[in-house]
Amino acid sequence: MNSKEDKNLSEMILPKDERVEILKTAPLTSNSISANPHIPSITASAVLGESETMPEGTPIVKGHDFQKINETNQSPDLLDALISSYATMGFQASNVGLAIDQINAMRNWRLSDVPYQTSEDTSLQPSQVRNKIRARIFFSYTSNQISCGQREIIRYLVQNKMVDVIVTTAGGIEEDLIKCFEPTFMGDFKLDGKELRKKGINRIGNLLIPNRNYCQFEDWMGPLIDKMHNEQDSKNIEWAHEIANANIDVNMKQGKDVHLPEKFVWTPSKIIERLGTEIDDESSVLYWAAKNKIPIFCPALTDGSIGDMLYFHSYKRNGFVLDINEDIRRINDLAVKCHSSGQIIIGGGLVKHH
Repeated sequence: MNSKEDKNLSEMILPKDERVEILKTAPLTSNSISANPHIPSITASAVLGESETMPEGTPIVKGHDFQKINETNQSPDLLDALISSYATMGFQASNVGLAIDQINAMRNWRLSDVPYQTSEDTSLQPSQVRNKIRARIFFSYTSNQISCGQREIIRYLVQNKMVDVIVTTAGGIEEDLIKCFEPTFMGDFKLDGKELRKKGINRIGNLLIPNRNYCQFEDWMGPLIDKMHNEQDSKNIEWAHEIANANIDVNMKQGKDVHLPEKFVWTPSKIIERLGTEIDDESSVLYWAAKNKIPIFCPALTDGSIGDMLYFHSYKRNGFVLDINEDIRRINDLAVKCHSSGQIIIGGGLVKHH
């Protein structure tokens, strides 16, 4: 091995602080096989060369042993045992194991893990206070996670407050609500989408959604848009009265501080919270997010059925405002104003970038 060009085995497979010196073996030695005159020496050297010794502590590839549990009559938590074995299964399972370790680190983190600094607020100094402050976990996923059976897992996480902030796409909002009215059915990837369309059936991969499901959602959503529009106009009238009675010009001329009342606008996160409150269905992710005060951000809320309904609504009654600027400030503040944060991202595009 060329020490100037090649890394030794320890450097290749062990973390820097765990590397050990490896005893290097001599070149291929003569034995009953390599010494056989009928085997070309170049072949023997390539195939039958001696191996370097693996560094002490190198993990061994091994999966979960179900049989061992049966033979010992043990009753461990099967899910925990299976997940714990991912790290040494190899291939992509090992990457899942690394992700599990990261998520556990996020969930276990407390401010008490970090020594108190004199630059911090004195209210954060007591250990009992630091022990209660957790990392803020941002959870992002694309709409297909809600279309399929992952929805029930995500709902469990939100119901039990295991995440703090959510980012998703328009489909991640709509599909959750649609399932509150009608179920999604199993189909097949090979089904002809054109023929299904003639029957009023929509295919998402191997999932089937009848048009009826979308119609029921729109029947529910339409009147709610009217209601939110009424609330927006009512609050804006109140805001205008407050502005008129604030004597702004007089106070400015007198050099007094002027505090303008905040004008109400709907944002995607406010609308999503309202949808979760109105749906009143415990199978819904949005329901539990609203109940547990977990904000859901969706800057592309109009990229779907809700966008279509807002478009049609604008011809019936103009003036409904959906402000994404307030939401970008809100989500950025949630990231900046926390002691530690973690991210779990399923999918790419909007949910990753946002």
